[in-house]
Formats: sequence, C-alpha cells, structure tokens
Amino acid sequence: MSKVVKKQRILGIDPGFGRTGWGVIEKAGADWQPVAYGCIETSAKKDFVSRIDELSLELVKIIKKYKPTRSGVEDLFFAKNVKTAMKVGQARGVILLTLHQARIPIDEFNPLQIKQALTGYGRAEKGQVQKMVEMILNIKKKIRPDDAADALAVALTCGASMKMRSKTSGR
Repeated sequence: MSKVVKKQRILGIDPGFGRTGWGVIEKAGADWQPVAYGCIETSAKKDFVSRIDELSLELVKIIKKYKPTRSGVEDLFFAKNVKTAMKVGQARGVILLTLHQARIPIDEFNPLQIKQALTGYGRAEKGQVQKMVEMILNIKKKIRPDDAADALAVALTCGASMKMRSKTSGR
C-alpha cells in the first residue's frame, strides 16, 4: 500500500484591515513555485467590524480554493500611528483565528526575520526583499500590489523555516 504524500503548500499573509496581502507557494522538487497571490481589499466606507468580517470571509475563500498545508503571518513590529497599529493588530487577530479554525498550522515572523531569511540582512530595504522574492520564485515582472509581494516573502520565510526545523529535528 503506497502512502499518499500531500504537497507542501504555504499561504503567506501580510496583515492589514484596508489591504491584506496574500500569497500561496508550493514545493516543486527542491524549489518553491508561486501558485497565486493578491490582495484582500476592504472599503473605507464600511465600519471596521464589517471590514474585518469581510477579511475573514475572503480569507476562507482563499483557503478553500488553494488548500494550504501551512501558513505564515507577518507579526507587527512597530508602528508610528498607535490607532492604526491597534486596528491592524485586531485584523491580524481575525486572520490568526480564521487560519486556526481552518486547522492550518501557523508560523509568525517579524519583518527582521523575513528580511534576514530572504536577503541575509535584517535591515534590507523593502525593494531588495521584493527583488529576492521575484528571483526565488522566478517571477519575471514586478509583483503588484506590494502587499502581495510581502505576503509571498512571508510564505518563503515559512518555507525556509520548515526546512531548518526538519534539519534540526533530523527529519
């Protein structure tokens, strides 16, 4: 009896309440390849609770369509605007809950960890990170919107983290 191996598929998320970037990558041999990416955008004309409800509903659609086996979510690092940071934190909580309810393992990474994983330098510029994402995933044109590129960076960091964990655990 042969064992069915489930493909490794990671959903990366760059949280926000106005715009949440998402990106799905899949293991192809030794490399990761892009499956899909985009943004969930909510209307500023709606109240905040309606916006985070819409965020959750759209995320559920993405999960059902692409069936990720693991997820990576960017952690908040710092914010100049406390009010915005609070709302992004609340949206992030909704994202984490939605992933948890879908029974998808979650890894969290701060921006320094993502930059370090992709460029080898924790203080890399945003453009450098995006260029590395395009190179690693062999995407020929600039990834738009930037939030989607950031989400793919999170997914790649999650993939690198999985590889490191498997090496240290002997698997």
